Amino acid sequence: MSEASGLWLAAQPLVLASGSATRRDMLVATGIPVETHEPDVDERAIEARLTEAGATSSEIAQALAAHKARAVSLALPGRIVLGADQTLSCDGQRFHKPRDETAAQVQLAALSGKAHRLHSAFVLVRDGEVLSEGVSVARMTMRSLSRGFITAYAKAAGPAVTTSVGGYQIEGLGVQLFETIEGDHSTILGLPLLPVLGALRSLDCLAR
Repeated sequence: MSEASGLWLAAQPLVLASGSATRRDMLVATGIPVETHEPDVDERAIEARLTEAGATSSEIAQALAAHKARAVSLALPGRIVLGADQTLSCDGQRFHKPRDETAAQVQLAALSGKAHRLHSAFVLVRDGEVLSEGVSVARMTMRSLSRGFITAYAKAAGPAVTTSVGGYQIEGLGVQLFETIEGDHSTILGLPLLPVLGALRSLDCLAR
């Protein structure tokens, strides 16, 4: 462990209910010891039910994060589990991770020249009980992209275009897609880190 990990006060590592290397790495970089467990959750079925009930993009992100955290929490009694989720909305439509390069290009063409919002939610759970939760929003304005650029970008990014909603990672080639970005960097990456750290401090898991 790094020296910074001395800031972590809990007896056991934080459990991250996600297979996301980006989320794990963000937490580890702050000195938090992390164990990852992928939840067995049908996200699209949950989202479909929530959409039918009229839920907003932020509410859907929050609910998905809670479902993930609870699913893992019930298998790990006494542990603090962090669930997270992110939704992308543009012109009243929600986008998901593209299934392949062609789908990614279709998404990018739909987002080109428009502003969209990323809703990043977190939920901290222990024994199935919600301890803390929150949602942060970032506003991303994509520049007008030519068909040629979209094709070249997708080829250059390779399989990475299917790993994130919207088909981009702003920490890499994806930053070339944008005109303006409003919001916290960690929110854009899929985990609102400052609110998470604040919540962990309030639970006496982190030094104050």
